Amino acid sequence: MISGKADATMDEDKGLRERVTRHGEDAIGKLAADLLENPMVTGALSAASETRERAMRAQEVAMSALNLPSASDLERLTRRLRAVSQRLEGIEDGLDRLDERIEAVGSGSAVAHRLAGIEAALARIEAAVLAKPRAVPTVPRSSAR
Repeated sequence: MISGKADATMDEDKGLRERVTRHGEDAIGKLAADLLENPMVTGALSAASETRERAMRAQEVAMSALNLPSASDLERLTRRLRAVSQRLEGIEDGLDRLDERIEAVGSGSAVAHRLAGIEAALARIEAAVLAKPRAVPTVPRSSAR
């Protein structure tokens, strides 16, 4: 029996807590809506926002006059640096692929065999050219006069 009373009391506490919480949330929501509808509050919020914008512009002008970068300058520079970094990574990847292709082609025995054949043919041509006696050009007699 004691257990039944304790459970009932806990249920009542839980129900009361939920009602108070719900009532508090409703009250806060109504207060916020009333504040946002109040022209004085909205005017103060917009004035604060305008003041913030003017302060940011004044800060940028002051930083520029001192030849110091502003936060927006640093952000722009960071974005450009990221873009350059990404492009550089793309170039590095392309060079890696090109290097792999060159290694694959260079290590092929067919290419080495063909180059050796070309070198041998050039050596034979060179030997043949060097072996022939050079003919001395003769000048026709008719033009010698």
